[in-house]
Amino acid sequence: MTAWSRRSRTEAAMLNPALLAVVTAAAAIQYELADEKPMPWPLAFLVAPLVLHRGTREVLPKTTRSHLGAWVAQHPVEHAGFALRAVSLRDPVREGVRFGISNGLLAVDTEGRLTGTLAAGKGRAPDRASEAGRIVAQAGFVGKWLAKIDQPATAFVMLGVAP
Repeated sequence: MTAWSRRSRTEAAMLNPALLAVVTAAAAIQYELADEKPMPWPLAFLVAPLVLHRGTREVLPKTTRSHLGAWVAQHPVEHAGFALRAVSLRDPVREGVRFGISNGLLAVDTEGRLTGTLAAGKGRAPDRASEAGRIVAQAGFVGKWLAKIDQPATAFVMLGVAP
């Protein structure tokens, strides 16, 4: 992890643990609503690179009816940079998950699955009109979208990264 004093303003704003905790919580909430089970924790490492990168976030499908494999095939440019983004976000995502757990935005069940909470007093999603709000809204969508895939490893393979 990079010390806060060495982080650029952009890195501190976009990769701060609180934002990543809220992004992961939004995904976990929507995943659980769609699948009726909490989100497997490794999926947190896919959510952030899908929604923090503006180019990728802006071409995500509008509905969960679009299969992840089809989306990957239709967006080779976004897919090409995904693995590098996922690897570079590994430590910030870990930091965000730890922050979320220690501050009540995330919880881990006995099977290693994440549940999220975004309510008054435990963290609220930003206004959807803001950049952060759009990121969090898309994180919720990605959580719901990933719930359509039977095994988390399948999503990792489709996106070209190892769990």
